Amino acid sequence: MNLRVTPGEPLRLMSVHAHPDDESSKGAATLARYAAEGVDVLVVTCTGGERGDVLNPAMDRPGVREDLARIRRAEMAAARRILGVRQEFLGFVDSGLPADGEPLPDGCFARQPVEEAAGRLVASIRAFRPHVVVTYDETGGYPHPDHIQTHLVTVAAFDAAGDAGRHPEAGPPWRPAKLYYHGALSRAWFQTLHDALIARGLASPMREVLAEFPADAPAPEFSTRVSCADYFPVRDRALLAHATQVDPDAGFMLHDRDVEREAWPTEDYYLARSHVPVTLPEDDLFAGLR
Repeated sequence: MNLRVTPGEPLRLMSVHAHPDDESSKGAATLARYAAEGVDVLVVTCTGGERGDVLNPAMDRPGVREDLARIRRAEMAAARRILGVRQEFLGFVDSGLPADGEPLPDGCFARQPVEEAAGRLVASIRAFRPHVVVTYDETGGYPHPDHIQTHLVTVAAFDAAGDAGRHPEAGPPWRPAKLYYHGALSRAWFQTLHDALIARGLASPMREVLAEFPADAPAPEFSTRVSCADYFPVRDRALLAHATQVDPDAGFMLHDRDVEREAWPTEDYYLARSHVPVTLPEDDLFAGLR
């Protein structure tokens, strides 16, 4: 199987996430940049976010929680239009975030056998035929059971998609060339922006977040940094489209965007698998394929 992209063939990128809104908070500027450059981008959302909270006080009103599944799908549709990408749901049910000692709900995504759940994603990979797949690392980015399950399912599907003997019901085999993990919202990112804001005499909303990171939190490894500062406004519009999940007056929305563009103009990734020769570090998820 020739993994390099032939001249004239569109590049294809699949980004796999746990819930609606994850695609807009993790790597959205990268997706918007590649989509604008003509790459065919597909966001795969494993669950509908049915058990999520309403995190924007302005949206916490009668009727919203009762209709959250439909609302989050509508928000996802608006965000993917802003980003200029395709999107599909795998159809699993949100696991929620149980308190310590509480069991996961019956039938939820995080309780599915990984190989069985991977079969659905294998079918999506074989139908879309991505050259590059992006998802979370083994920590899930943060310890939500659906994020950790998304990592496990995506890695299993990436390895199985090119093997005709695995999930034969999912269509003809297709072997993606590269698998990346997000480096989004790392301690290094928060610290760099905090320092840049303070150095300019500006208030830093990063201080409280930094205080929550364990002192011994490992520094992430980045193999690939994609310049995408021009698409931060698109990222922000996509985030705000998830109105139940994003408070425009709190958290990530508060820091100065000019400072962010100067201090950290990239979104960052770790190359976990590659079936083509590469030279690290990279500045392009399609390095070695073009």
